[in-house]
Amino acid sequence: MAAQRLDGRLLAAQLESTLAASIAAGLSKGIRPPGLAVLRVGNDPASGVYVANKEKACARIGAISFGCHLPADISQTELEAELQRLNKNPAVDGILVQLPVPASINDRALLQVLDPAKDADGLHPLNLGRLLRGEPGPRSCTPAGVMALLKEAQIPLEGVRALVVGRSILVGQPMALMLQQANATVTVAHSRSLDLEGLCRNAELVVVAAGRPELIGAAHISPGAVVVDVGIHRRRQGGLVGDVKFEEVEPLAKAITPVPGGVGPMTVTMLLLNTVRMWAQQHDLSEPCAGL
Repeated sequence: MAAQRLDGRLLAAQLESTLAASIAAGLSKGIRPPGLAVLRVGNDPASGVYVANKEKACARIGAISFGCHLPADISQTELEAELQRLNKNPAVDGILVQLPVPASINDRALLQVLDPAKDADGLHPLNLGRLLRGEPGPRSCTPAGVMALLKEAQIPLEGVRALVVGRSILVGQPMALMLQQANATVTVAHSRSLDLEGLCRNAELVVVAAGRPELIGAAHISPGAVVVDVGIHRRRQGGLVGDVKFEEVEPLAKAITPVPGGVGPMTVTMLLLNTVRMWAQQHDLSEPCAGL
């Protein structure tokens, strides 16, 4: 049987419709729309594309986008002051610090300044701690999007041998925690892991967030495994690829995410979900998309 493709675009559109309905219900009660501020520093081309996509997504659901594009030579002090201004803005419910920032900026110190109650990307140490403890709070967007895709596809996780390839704070570490909370048995592999092929072949679910184009091929995957590809890279000759060799792996997999159209759209949607949830909490409205 052909592998089931986990369609992030379709699920993202469905969730956006739910968020738009939640916002419309709030507006009908005279409540202001939710606001998302994206703090971008410098002129990284990929960041420019990501920010534009987030602004378009806000417009689709009826949220307000507060773009904040600052020069690459801004000082740490000036940048933290700008972030504090957004913290204090009552029209801003969610704030995203678009990474990467220039090398002159200490991004960890910057995230410490972010109000954890407005942390739209779930990366403040307080919110990562809440995730570790299984407490409510905004969740890291990409792994939360992966979990939503797996839930929508009714892929069982309890007791499943899961491997996360990558250990970043942005994806790998929170992904492992979320899978553990779903009662999967989780291993985390990384650039210094021995026998990556063997680790992958032993897994029933492989989530690849290594940041290396087409790292994982057919030799890594056991027949019937579920494969989630978080990576996205532009080929020199044109086109996009992930961390997985899709054409090799798809015939073996039970289910697989395409690139593009898999995890990527879900990352943006979960950013919106975090923002709308924080807005709903501020105004004592029901939580949208409960259960995700």
